[in-house]
Formats: sequence, structure tokens, C-alpha cells
Amino acid sequence: MSAPILSIRDLNIALPPTADRPLAVEGLSLDVLPNEIVCIVGESGSGKTMAIRAVMGLLPVPRVRLSGGSIMLDGEDIARMAPQRLREIRGSSVAMIFQEPMTALNPLMTVGLQVDEMIRTHRDWPRSERRAECLSLFEKVRLPNPAEIYHAYPHQLSGGQRQRCIIAMALALRPRLLVADEPTTALDVTTQAKILSLIRDLQRESGTGVLFITHDFGVVAEIADRVGVMREGVLVEFGTREEVLSNPQHAYTRRLIAAVPSLSPRPRTKLTGGPVVLAVDGLSKSFNTGRRLFGRARQVDAVRQVSFEVHRGETLGIVGESGSGKTTTARCVMGLETTSGGRITIDGENIAGLSGAKLKPYRRRMQMIFQDPFESLNPRFRVDRIIAEAPLRFGAPRKEAFRKAAELLELVGLDPGAARRFPHEFSGGQRQRIGIARALAVEPEIVVADEPVSALDVSVQAQILELLDELRKRLDLTMIFITHDLRVAAAVCDRIAVMRHGQIVECAPAVDLFSDPQHDYTRELLLAVPGRDWMADGAGSFKQAKRQAVE
Repeated sequence: MSAPILSIRDLNIALPPTADRPLAVEGLSLDVLPNEIVCIVGESGSGKTMAIRAVMGLLPVPRVRLSGGSIMLDGEDIARMAPQRLREIRGSSVAMIFQEPMTALNPLMTVGLQVDEMIRTHRDWPRSERRAECLSLFEKVRLPNPAEIYHAYPHQLSGGQRQRCIIAMALALRPRLLVADEPTTALDVTTQAKILSLIRDLQRESGTGVLFITHDFGVVAEIADRVGVMREGVLVEFGTREEVLSNPQHAYTRRLIAAVPSLSPRPRTKLTGGPVVLAVDGLSKSFNTGRRLFGRARQVDAVRQVSFEVHRGETLGIVGESGSGKTTTARCVMGLETTSGGRITIDGENIAGLSGAKLKPYRRRMQMIFQDPFESLNPRFRVDRIIAEAPLRFGAPRKEAFRKAAELLELVGLDPGAARRFPHEFSGGQRQRIGIARALAVEPEIVVADEPVSALDVSVQAQILELLDELRKRLDLTMIFITHDLRVAAAVCDRIAVMRHGQIVECAPAVDLFSDPQHDYTRELLLAVPGRDWMADGAGSFKQAKRQAVE
């Protein structure tokens, strides 16, 4: 057996005295071999990200610091390296793919110059040679038109393209160890599949060891050689992919697997034929891009002739890749974007083009749950004020609005005593529950949920999906559910509309769409779901492991 590239032994990472536990990581030991992908799985707060930040020498010292153990990279202890030596090995010996490329890339520099900077820092190459290497890297990570991408700024690229630029930067100096921190969490399934295939292919070409952090067991099933499961800073299970996924030993691992949504749609609870609450007919939305020097403004058709109906008590899912127009469609329905054409009808009344006082009565009937609750919740307000804000604006007495806020907190599974806390004092899943409570505060008939679980851990995701389904049944809500995850769509949707390039290419009951997709693009999306083979029936499959976990 080859000597490990990375060898972690008895690693302890101390947290500040005010933290909820003394150690972020406790007694962690694991190896990463050449040409091997080791996946670390766990919920938020499990310590997995702190562990890889320690490997990169990026802990936020002195508040968070190494308090014991060793991190050996090719025989050198990273835990005891001088800052100058750390700078030398970052990029050349060990490189990192960050979770959010938009925050990792400099918005004031073109992506080509940022990759060039990585090479220039470590290699004494002429500019022409560095540029040629950058273009070669862009081709290797399958970016279209590398010469154009070289001169593009991060905001001019899609999420998948930005992530490929980050991968190109990480691979620029052919490091021995590649560390990836949730690099595909917010990507749609087809882009995610391409990124995972790219990492696996490039890793095999160069013999690089990969330490991959994720909370998605589908990703684990797709690429992992060995898997570690962390809980509250402790590695509770470690083994080969087959051992951990097919026969999990620890109760926590079994619980995580049980929380993974399957690709089998739920039994349909609502049949079409009930009253139509919302009808969209021929909806279009175009954007004009900014005029460039000596150039013309360009029109982008984000939504083109979209039509659908939603019946009372039904959940309609809208799925598609990034840029497919699904979120723009939702924002047009909510009146957050002006439409370029078409009708949006509620009980026979066309609300397309309405604004201000004319739209206000309909805002009470429709509410939205946003993708990122931290950005959508006012950080200066306490939770009770956030939830009570909408009822107050519609004329509810102050005392009644705040009493209802406490009731809604209890309805979404939070302690009413949390009403006086601020959003930053809650976890991501708790903040999403607050966002749901706020949406329900004015007793809407229609709720539009825009990727409400895309960035949540698998167990928290399962709780939020269960909560939304329970509230839909109890309150007879009509829902439009935007997602790029077909597993999530299968768990909550009665019907699913598939969008591509601003158009709906297929719309069918969830059971029919998953069992017999009619459009090539729908079939492409289904085939791109990570871990799809693992989720199929059979010995050692996801369903068998899930049944064992539930039992």
C-alpha cells in the first residue's frame, strides 16, 4: 500500500470558552492515500469544515486553535509549520476548492488573472507561458470559450462556470492533496454531475488524493472510496463506501441515511379537478443587459411563454438547471418582477402589471419563502417583530400580531420563548422555520417556496420538508415549490413542471414524470441525480439501508 499523502492523528481543535462545546474536533484520525477520494459527511456543526481548515492552516486563530495532534502532509506537520512555509505549500502541495466561488473569487479581477496570480506566486514563468497554462486549465475543466472566460469577471459567469474556475485554480500547480469543501451544494444536478465527474477524472490522471466534505449521500455514493461520518466533532464511523452506505454501524449514520429523500414520488394526495387558485398564461420576462463600450445592449429572454395552473391544496414543483427561469417565474408570480407579457390570474383577476396599492390585497393571499433566510430576515429586528411585520402592515392590532407570532413559532416547531432573539442566534434550519412562520403570518392561500432547503443538511432538510407538507395539509395551502433537486421534488410535489431555457418542456404528475419521462431533458435530469444507482432497489442499496435505518 502507498504511503498516505495526508495523515491526521488525534487532532483536537479548541473553541472559545463561550462556545456550546469545548472542542470543534476531538481525537480525529484518518489517512488520505494517493489516487483516493475520502468523503467526510456530517451535519452543520459536526466539525468537518474546521478539520479541513486546519489542514489548510486557515483556522481563525487565536479564538479557534489547534490544541493537540498532528497533520502530516508528505511527512511535514502542518500543525507546526511557520507561516512562510504554509504559504509555500498552499497551492503547490495542497489546494482547496471552496464552497461558494463567488466569495472565494476577487470580484475586481478577471478569472484569468486570478489563476495567473496563483501560478506567478509559485513559478518563475514568463507571462505568455502562464497565459497558455491558464487556457489549458480552462480547457481541462471544460469551460466553453477559454479565451473569453480568461477576460471575464466572476459576476459574468454562471455558478457552475465559477466553480470550474476555482477548480482550475486549485489544480494549477498539480497539488498532491486536493481539499473540497461542499463544492457542489448549491449547483443543479447536471452541473453537479459534471463537476463530480471532472474532479474524479482529474484526480485519477494525476494521482492526487482528495479530501471531500459534503452532507449529500448521493455525492458520497458517486465518488467516494472511503467515507467518514462526523458528529459533534467526533468521527463516529469510517470505512469503505460500500461498508458505510450499505451496512452503516452507527445509529447516527443510519439516521442520516434515513433522512435522505428518495427518487420515489410520494402518493398523490390531490387530484386535478378542484378549483384553480392560480393560472399563468403566456408569461414572458426579458432583461436588457448593460450597454458595453462601443457595443449594444443585449436582450435576454429569461422566461418565454410559460403557462400552468395550480389547484387548491396542490403542490406544483418547478425544476430545472440554474438559468432555466424557474426563480424568475416565481418572482413574476409574486409581483417582485414586472412581466414583459402574459397573464397571472387569481380567481379570474389578472394581477400581471399591478403594483403598489393595487397589488397589496393580493400580497396578503400570496407569500414567499426565500432560499436564504439569513439574507431575507432583517438582522436588526427580533424574531417576533419579523413575523408580526406583515400583519401589522395589513392593519392587525399590535397585541394580536405579536400573539400570533408566538403561535406561529410553536406551529413551525420552535419555542415561543425564542421570539425575543435575533436571526443570527439561530441555526440555518431554525432560520428557515422562522421564514416559514413569517410567510404564514397573514394566512395566505398560496405559498411560493424558492429553493427553501437547498443549503440545509440532509436531516434538517427532511425536517423542513416534513413541516411544509404537514402545514400544507393542515392549512389547505396551495404551493409552488422551486427546486433543482429532483429528490426533494419527489418528496413534496403532486405535479412537476420542468423548465429549460425559460420554457416549460414537460409538466406531469410526479409519479408519471419519474416513471415515464417524455422529454429528453427530463430524462437527462433524472440520470444526473448523484448516487442514482445506489438509490435503486437491490441488495446493498439505499432503499435497503434506509429500511434498516428506520427499523
